[in-house]
Amino acid sequence: MSDYKSDSQISLVNRDAFKRAVEVGESTYEVLQRSVEFSKLTDGAFDVTVGPLVDLFRSAGKEQVAPNEEQIAQARLKVGFEKLKLDDKNMTVQFTVDGMRLDLGGIAKGYAIDEAIEAMQRCGANGAMVDIGGDIRCFGTPLKDKDHWLIGLQDPNSTVEGIGGGELLLKLKLNDGAIATSGDYQQFVLIEGKRHSHIMDRKTGTSAKGLSSVTIIAENAIGADALATAVSVMGAEKGLVLIEKIPQTEAILMTSQPNSMLIKTSGAGKYVKFNP
Repeated sequence: MSDYKSDSQISLVNRDAFKRAVEVGESTYEVLQRSVEFSKLTDGAFDVTVGPLVDLFRSAGKEQVAPNEEQIAQARLKVGFEKLKLDDKNMTVQFTVDGMRLDLGGIAKGYAIDEAIEAMQRCGANGAMVDIGGDIRCFGTPLKDKDHWLIGLQDPNSTVEGIGGGELLLKLKLNDGAIATSGDYQQFVLIEGKRHSHIMDRKTGTSAKGLSSVTIIAENAIGADALATAVSVMGAEKGLVLIEKIPQTEAILMTSQPNSMLIKTSGAGKYVKFNP
């Protein structure tokens, strides 16, 4: 599912899916199906076809020249999950517009985590935690006879270089569930001195704004991963409304500086560990 490895299934899709229907494996197809479901649920805030916009801003970062309105408009013409054709019978993928490109960065990690957890459960593990780049799922008995798995939530306003740097904003406690965090404090590009999030908003054609950190707590990692990306695009108000409607799902948001605020959904407090 990597768009960096030239021989991956997604790279093959990105090269050939406008010219022909490209067959993919069961796992890749399942992720694409789930991606479309999350796109519909979030009114396009989550969309794996944002590849052309990601490429545009990645190139702009290298050249240090911000993309102009015409370049953004041209990239947006190639974006939209509605332009993605999935054939359930043959497990094929096809693009209806030339130049489309898939980017599964907002969902593939979550899928992989769920698969790893299910594999360990099948093998009889009593408990486990799987962490891929800050996306986490755990189940069963925690280490050292603790009551919960404990997860540190990084303060996006006190980060230092490198993963795991900076101060803790909160400690979260989890037993059976998943946590995913999206934000612009670890992954971003600097263009002409201005920071642009790696999370793209297909409606504006630019990076998501307004939230420096979005943490989603959900039953599975694929849902937490995709919804963290979606809420980053939707913003605090619309994002909270969406998450409040989804069962067994909570959100903890940090708005962008200079007026940073911590905002939580109504049921998020039960996951916060207040005592040392």
